[in-house]
Amino acid sequence: MIRLASSSSTRAQLLTEAGIEFIQQSVDFDEDSIIASSPKNFVYLATLGKYEANLKSFGYNDYPLLVADTVVSSQGQILRKAKCVDDARNILMTLSGNITSIITCMIYQAPNIKIVDISSTDYIFSEFNLEDLENYLRCGDWQGKAGACMVEGFCKAYITEIRGYESTAMGLNTELLKIFI
Repeated sequence: MIRLASSSSTRAQLLTEAGIEFIQQSVDFDEDSIIASSPKNFVYLATLGKYEANLKSFGYNDYPLLVADTVVSSQGQILRKAKCVDDARNILMTLSGNITSIITCMIYQAPNIKIVDISSTDYIFSEFNLEDLENYLRCGDWQGKAGACMVEGFCKAYITEIRGYESTAMGLNTELLKIFI
């Protein structure tokens, strides 16, 4: 049994599908305060901040601690969570027809092991159909998602190639995690 220090339902689903027992409990960390020079640096600093906040609250002796963060990058830009529908539209148009990297950092801490992993999955997207895009924006599923992107949802129909693990793009490198748990 581990403690998933994330409120992400997708991360919880990934652990369930991987057969890893967990409880889901976390404290907040303000990612907006992070200044980073690259997407990998940003995602590492965000995960480290979450790790330190949750370690202080929960420790890792009762349950091993797992924290993670994900960032989306395309055309040299870090694409954060959209703050409004217009922001989401602009982010998604950046993804449309381009190579997009989805980078996840996770820290797993147990009494006998600490894993820090930064993994990336690249997606090549075809051009988004504008009517499909507007329907996606109206349904609101983009809210709270890095890069306003759901590779398991709206974006799936537009994927022409995947390089890397899909679990990484969804928020956890479960392939690596299963080796150590």
